[in-house]
Amino acid sequence: MSVTTRVIPCLDVKEGRVVKGVNFQGLRDAGDPVELAARYDAEGADELTFLDVSASKEGRGTILEVVRRTADQIFIPLTVGGGVRSADDVDALLRAGADKVSVNSSAIARPELLRELSERFGAQCIVLSVDARRLPEGEPGAYEVTTHGGTKGTGIDAIEWARRGEELGVGEILLNSMDADGTKEGFDIEMLEAVRAAVNIPVIASGGAGKASDFAPAVAAGADAVLAASIFHFGQVTIPEVKQAMADEGIEVRL
Repeated sequence: MSVTTRVIPCLDVKEGRVVKGVNFQGLRDAGDPVELAARYDAEGADELTFLDVSASKEGRGTILEVVRRTADQIFIPLTVGGGVRSADDVDALLRAGADKVSVNSSAIARPELLRELSERFGAQCIVLSVDARRLPEGEPGAYEVTTHGGTKGTGIDAIEWARRGEELGVGEILLNSMDADGTKEGFDIEMLEAVRAAVNIPVIASGGAGKASDFAPAVAAGADAVLAASIFHFGQVTIPEVKQAMADEGIEVRL
């Protein structure tokens, strides 16, 4: 587990530009990924996540050249995801400058891929991205794994899937609340607590951050790192403000 809580800006990239919407709908331009990456590095981000949000839908790999240019601008760990289907894809991303690779849809299609990647590249390089939504009352399980930006259900219980990811050797869980994504109403605390109780590896909380005070409750619920996008991209909150707010709550951060 991390000694300090990490603050991670997320670059959702489509066609070479950073985009952001609400529940992955109504995407609007948020800037150039290379410029934003350099800015966040200078502001004190602990890591950076780069997600090619249209790669899986379009059946292609991640835009390697944009990843390469982004990696060249920063001196902090870079996690890249989107369109990762094989060990060769992971190898190409690591060679392009990624430190970790996030896997989502391809692992749902073939879970054993996670073990293969972990054994070849090391658990520390492999992140399981879990896009989960709350199920209606009365349905079995509380949360379901989704694909395609939260629009398609899989029938897979999200808590069990996170546990399975740990068993298969991933080093970290990126837990995305599809209900909270872009709403700026706070992280899904109940879901975080449920996943935290199920796994022993680090959990990154994603989806719902709207103000600096939203981050400490996520850490209290068990998050080892907190991730946000639009509030950083559009200047509503800065990384130093988030870290100071967490430090004020007694959370250890790298200031």
